[in-house]
Amino acid sequence: MAELVSRCAQLDQVDYFEVLQLSREATPADIKKAFYRESRAFHPDRFYQLENKTLKDHVNELYKRVTEAYYVLRDDTKRRKYLADVTGPQRAQKLRFTEASEAETKAAVKKEHAEQIGKDPKGRQFFQLGNTDLEAGRWSSAERNLKMALTYESSNALYKEKLAEAQKKLNEESKAKGEAFKIK
Repeated sequence: MAELVSRCAQLDQVDYFEVLQLSREATPADIKKAFYRESRAFHPDRFYQLENKTLKDHVNELYKRVTEAYYVLRDDTKRRKYLADVTGPQRAQKLRFTEASEAETKAAVKKEHAEQIGKDPKGRQFFQLGNTDLEAGRWSSAERNLKMALTYESSNALYKEKLAEAQKKLNEESKAKGEAFKIK
C-alpha cells in the first residue's frame, strides 16, 4: 500500500518510462513485460475492496497512466516523438501524450505550411515562378508572377512579403538608372 501511495503522489512528475519503471533504451519486449507487470499490480479490480475513495481514485489514475504509457511507447513513431519531448527543455509540459494534442500540432503545422506556401495550386505555381525570378534578379518578372499569385490568394502574407521585396528591388533599380541618366 505504501508503494501505491508513493507512486500515485509522483505521477505528475514522472514520464512514461518511469511509470513503467523502464530505461529509455527499453526494447518493445521490455515495454510489453513492464506493462503486464504494472497492470497486474495496479489493476483497479485488485483494489475494489478498498473503502478509501481517494485511494481508489489514485489506483484508477495510476492504472490509466500505465495504460497510456504502454499505448505511446509501443508505437515507434509516438515513442520517438515522446522521447524527444521528455528529453527536451519543455519536459514538464510534455509528460502526458494525448491524441488531441498530437492532432492539434499536426493541424497547426499543416495550416502554417499551407498559409506560407499557399492553398491554391495556381497561386503556388505563380509564387514559385516569382520566387525563382527574385532569386535570379528578374525583378519585373518576379513582380508580375507574385501579383498573379496574389490574385489566387489575396491574403497570403508570404506572397505579399515577396511582392514587396520585388517592388523594392525594382524601385532601387529604377532610381539607380535615373541617377545614371542624370550623370551623363
